[in-house]
Order: sequence, then structure tokens, then C-alpha cells
Amino acid sequence: MKFQQGNKHGQGRKKGSKNQTPTKVREAFLMLVENNLDRLQSDLESLDPKDRIKAITELAKFNVPTLKQVDFEGESMDLFKPVTICL
Repeated sequence: MKFQQGNKHGQGRKKGSKNQTPTKVREAFLMLVENNLDRLQSDLESLDPKDRIKAITELAKFNVPTLKQVDFEGESMDLFKPVTICL
């Protein structure tokens, strides 16, 4: 059904209002983590270093915003030196 001028029932959320469901899920997840910090710490310590880093980076996705990839197009590519991380 198309939107019709003068529709009073299907106006949706006000501009700038936040979606409540993700906020509630985030709060519940935060409480879950906070209530199990000691257990989470001991579980992480029991992992191999490689698995520990992987688990921490996976958990960080819930708290740290992911960055968008940026392509560099310029003349100074020789300024960048590769970094090798051995796990």
C-alpha cells in the first residue's frame, strides 16, 4: 500500500529518535559481560595466545566501531613499510 497524504496512523518514529530494540540488546549484553568478568578473564587466560587475540578481537566488535577501509592513491607509497606479526 502506498503512502497517502494525510495519513495519521503510519507516520513512524520521529526524526532523530533512537531504535529501542538495539539499545535494550546492548544493555543486556553489557550486563551479561559485567556479571561474568572474572569468568571471562579466566576463560581468556586458558586460551592459546593466538586464540586469545582472536576472541578479544571478536568481542571488541560489540564495543568498538569498525572502521571503513580507505584506499590510498598517491605518490609516496615508498613511505609505508610492511609490518609482520608472527603468532
